[in-house]
Amino acid sequence: MPAASPARPTLAAVLWPQPSLSPVLRAVALAVLGSVLLTVSAKVQIPFYPVPMTMQPLVVVLLGAAYGSRLGAATVLLYLAQGAAGLPVFAGTPEKGLGLAYMAGPTGGYLAGFVLAAFLVGRLAERGWDRAPVTAFAAMSAGLAAIYLPGVAWLATLIGADKALAFGLYPFLWGDLLKVALGTALLPAAWALTGRRGTA
Repeated sequence: MPAASPARPTLAAVLWPQPSLSPVLRAVALAVLGSVLLTVSAKVQIPFYPVPMTMQPLVVVLLGAAYGSRLGAATVLLYLAQGAAGLPVFAGTPEKGLGLAYMAGPTGGYLAGFVLAAFLVGRLAERGWDRAPVTAFAAMSAGLAAIYLPGVAWLATLIGADKALAFGLYPFLWGDLLKVALGTALLPAAWALTGRRGTA
């Protein structure tokens, strides 16, 4: 059985090599920065048809791609921990509630999906999928699917499968297609700027 290909350096590893800071402090700094980006992306709504959209799913998959599987997932977990502690980091907070009560509500499955998406896209990025448009598109599409599967499944337990699809999936497809297209352009372009897109 052939050995698995070794992980390739992530975009964050190229832009901020570990020797410049202790690995733990570097990881903490990146995770905190990522959690701030997730909070901002949850709060900013962009007018779109048929529903306004946030850029949070795009930020989730981009963080996974840039940070890799472990740090990407850890960053999302830090963000969720902030929300569980009662900080108003989620979309619609504090108006729609705070803490664990909010997380157990209709959006709880999508929040769990953020962790899966960051890990999955990070793992694919460690195999070089973020460096070319076709594979970047595939990686981010897989990441969005990882958000929607638990999201819609959890929502279905609250309002039924038909309504979950009608309110928790279909209205967001066009916006998410646009996000995938944007990410497909951003990731290979970022690698091209580093001059290392085709290198290990």
